[in-house]
Amino acid sequence: MSLVRRAEPADAPEVLRLRQVMIDSLGGPGDVSPEDTAGSDRSADWHGESLPGLRVRLGEPDGDFAAFVVDHPERPGALAALVAGTIEYRIGRSANPRGTVGFVFSVATDPEARRRGYARACMGELLEWFRSRGAAQVQLTASAQARPLYDSLGFRPKPDPLLELKL
Repeated sequence: MSLVRRAEPADAPEVLRLRQVMIDSLGGPGDVSPEDTAGSDRSADWHGESLPGLRVRLGEPDGDFAAFVVDHPERPGALAALVAGTIEYRIGRSANPRGTVGFVFSVATDPEARRRGYARACMGELLEWFRSRGAAQVQLTASAQARPLYDSLGFRPKPDPLLELKL
């Protein structure tokens, strides 16, 4: 049985907590792009405003957003890992005539639960969700710390910081 499950509306506060863990970890040398962290507020003051919309999105199983999580094995009610992404439509081209693209934008593991394969397992579920939705490619930006995971999953660098996986 898989440890990974689709996030539900009740998970929204924990999803935001793990997103904050990710945000707080960015900004070191070689991490993502400067505009992703420039002026970023490391406080959680924004969580209250974000929570209602996130709950709605997590309750839309047929929408264009999905989050996959692993429950924390030592802390009931907490999440150990999170992966979230969206399906986007872009005008087609020869490599992707339908124009369906997956974008991974939030990958985080609780510091106490790292190095257990949770992010990899969540990524596997998200990639399968993208495939089931007809995505021909998946894109993400990666921190230097996370890059080995994405490389091992088959993501390859593009001429810019964006990584892409051909499905």
